[in-house]
Formats: sequence, C-alpha cells, structure tokens
Amino acid sequence: MAQILIEKKHPLGLEQARHAAAQWVNQAREQFGLDCQVIRGEEGDEVRFARSGLTGTLWVDGQQFRMQAQLGFLMSAFKDRIESEIRKNLDALINSHPRGDATP
Repeated sequence: MAQILIEKKHPLGLEQARHAAAQWVNQAREQFGLDCQVIRGEEGDEVRFARSGLTGTLWVDGQQFRMQAQLGFLMSAFKDRIESEIRKNLDALINSHPRGDATP
C-alpha cells in the first residue's frame, strides 16, 4: 500500500479553513465518490474519507491542513498523479478564501 502525506500551512484562521474543508468534502464526494465523515472539534476538525482503494484523514485547524491517505494496490500506480491533484486542489481552496487576519 502506498501512502500520501501532505501538510499545507495556511493564513486562513479556523473558520475560513473549515469553509475551505467543506468545499473539499463536497468536491471529494461529487468528483471522486468519496464517503466523507466530518468530526468537528474545538481547535480543529477531522474529515475521514474512504472509497474502494482509498482511505484517509484530513485534519484542519487554524494554521494548516494535514492529509494522510492510504492507497490500495491498484491506486498505488497513480500515487504521484493523485498527490499532485490533491496539492493543487488544496492550494486552490486556500487561495480562494480571504485571509483570516484580513480586516473588513
């Protein structure tokens, strides 16, 4: 089994990071058929996701996103492509949200 570990720091703050994570969950469900479970916490959230050949967790807090995923045998062949797409999607979500420290 191949593993993917991605850590992305962000300047969003917790509420905007939660919003970005919710968008990621919607995309993951619609585009990739992932079953996602969101567990909300005081200092951050955990998103557990799974589908055939893929399981993982996305941790979200006020300073970073941390994703860990395990790829099954068949999906392992596409590890580099999958990891690249995840990084690209997280970057796009981070950049599409206003900074947590911005003043109105």
